[in-house]
Amino acid sequence: MAKKSEFYSGTGRRKTSVARVWLYEKKKKPDIAGLVVNEKPIEEYFPDSKAAIKYLRPFQVTVTVGKFVGTIKVEGGGRSGQLDAVTHGIARALEKFNPEFRPALKKEGLLRRDPREKERKKYFLRKARKRPQYSKR
Repeated sequence: MAKKSEFYSGTGRRKTSVARVWLYEKKKKPDIAGLVVNEKPIEEYFPDSKAAIKYLRPFQVTVTVGKFVGTIKVEGGGRSGQLDAVTHGIARALEKFNPEFRPALKKEGLLRRDPREKERKKYFLRKARKRPQYSKR
């Protein structure tokens, strides 16, 4: 019976997006793709070059570029929030892989969840803070 490969998981969140990340150490098989997000290669899911810089940042900080393959499920929010959630999840998974990565990831701010959320709309207002125009008469 073959031994199951060990994985490292992490959950990343941003606004209303949640990303569940599973990273596996790369075996020497050329047919394995890199990171897969929602059944698509990550380069196809986040096609922008600036996005590539962002989701590769945790790997660059920990000097593990190309050492992992992984599956990512992300839902909720828009592409920007999803990208931040994926980056957060990857950083958390790398921390589980090697706890010595924590200081470097923390220094870059990759382990901290961005707490900003959309403010709720209040009654009598048009949006969260936008008021109707004031008329004296």
